[in-house]
Order: sequence, then C-alpha cells, then structure tokens
Amino acid sequence: MRIVFMGTPEYALEILKKLVENFEVVGVYTQPDKPIGRKKTLTPPPVKVFANDKNIPVFQPNNLREESANIKSLNPDFIIVAAFGQLLPKDVLDIAPCINLHASILPKYRGASPIQSVVLSDDKYTGVTAMKMEEGLDSGDILSIQYTKIENKKSPELFDELAIMASDLIIDVLNNYESIEPIVQNRAISSHCKKIKKEDGKIEFYDAVEIDKKFRAFFYWPSIFTDTFKIKNLELNSVDDSFNAGEILEINKDFIIIGCNKGSLKIFSIQPNSKKEMKAYDYVNGKRFKVGDIIS
Repeated sequence: MRIVFMGTPEYALEILKKLVENFEVVGVYTQPDKPIGRKKTLTPPPVKVFANDKNIPVFQPNNLREESANIKSLNPDFIIVAAFGQLLPKDVLDIAPCINLHASILPKYRGASPIQSVVLSDDKYTGVTAMKMEEGLDSGDILSIQYTKIENKKSPELFDELAIMASDLIIDVLNNYESIEPIVQNRAISSHCKKIKKEDGKIEFYDAVEIDKKFRAFFYWPSIFTDTFKIKNLELNSVDDSFNAGEILEINKDFIIIGCNKGSLKIFSIQPNSKKEMKAYDYVNGKRFKVGDIIS
C-alpha cells in the first residue's frame, strides 16, 4: 500500500512513524521550515527530520494548489493527513481517498485547536476521529473514533496520548477500509474552534476554575500570564470561596496561595517578564509582598 503523508508537528510524527512501520510511505508533505526562538533559527518540522532520516521525499509548499501533478506522480493508494495546517484542494482530494486524523470527537471541535478547546470547555472525554476528507473543514464522513478520558490532563499530555491513539487507529482503518461504512456527521451539533493566539493566555484573577482550565489548555503555548509574569506551575486550591482578585492568602516556601473573586490558586513557580523561571516564594520575597497584598 502506497501512502502520501501530510502533517507537521509532533502529533503527526507519531502517526508517520507507525505508517512507515506498516506501509510504503512514498512522500511526505509538511509546512515550510520556520524561525524558532529568540535567535529566529530556521527549524524544520519534526515530520521533515524523520522523513529525511528515512530517505522519504519531502515537499514543503506554501500551499497545495500547484501540487496535484506531483502527488499523482507518487501514485498513492491513500493520502493520510494529521495536523498538516493547510486545506486540501479538490484536485488533490480527487487523487486518492484522503483520511484526516482529527484530534477530537467529531463533529465537535472542528478546526485548528481541538485539544486546547476541549480542555477549556471542561469536557469529560475527547478522542481521535478518522475522517474521509471533503472540501469542507473537518466535515467529512466518519470512518472510526477512539475515545479517552480527559480527567486533569494538560494539553501536552493529551497531544501525546491522542497521537498514539491516532497512529494505531489509522493502521486499523487502512487494513479494513473496504469494509468500513462511513457515517455522515451530524452538522446540527457541530462546533468550531479557532487558532490559538498569544493573547488568549492573558488572565485576571477572577475565577480560579477558569484559570486552571486555561493553564492546562495553554500549558505548552502560549502559557498563562499577567502583565508582569507567567505562571509556570499551579493547581486549583479552592472553588467557591470569594476573595479580592490577586490577594496573597498564604506564603509558603514551596508555594503561594492567590485568591480570586471566585476560588483560589496554589502557585508553585513564576517567570517574571524577561527573566528566568523561579519559585513563587522567591518572587514574592524579592518584591517584598506580604499576606494581604495584591499581586497582578
């Protein structure tokens, strides 16, 4: 079975590895290299690094509009897509069955940020959907779904778990493709999620539960932050108590407790603007904050 794979981040890499173990991957499409970090070092996507190591041809077009002839020349039986970052035009969709491994239980959370969105929404379950692609955004027929409990997991933990689930799911779908009866998505209950922006991580000390959800959703990026620092590690301390927003309730050598208008947070580490991460205790001592002061 000849596979063309399209994907970019670590989530896609796990899937590509499993495809290489089981089938002939004849080409990999991924996003162009991007400048990373303060020094803006041009960095290839994880998928590209792996494909190069396996001597699989790699293609990095800014869009797929002119790629149909090249993809046809690879003569794929299937095109597998996972967090690629581009929509597939109709002339590519017509080459071979295109299957997307979307990190949500479709039709919920179509779009760019399903894992972060499911954490923000406080859902109990999430999963991976293998979907036969059409021209719409994540709206194609469902081939198979795998589920997992969210519990108190952070986004990076879910990314890792769902990547493994997706890599197993696609092997099963490809091996049984001819016998699968696709299920049309119920568009009446569909929902969409937007691309995450840096400013989404900004917080005010209003609701401890909402801050905790943001912390878990945005743990990898953009993290959560106030005007003066990022919060690098926290846990929910209380849910229903009412305090002044940002009031320091306790200073402990291992953590500080900050009150919100609703609930409170136990904060373990902080990264002040333009400085390194430090213990929250050291931060408040350096600022000479006391219990009862307002932090922001």
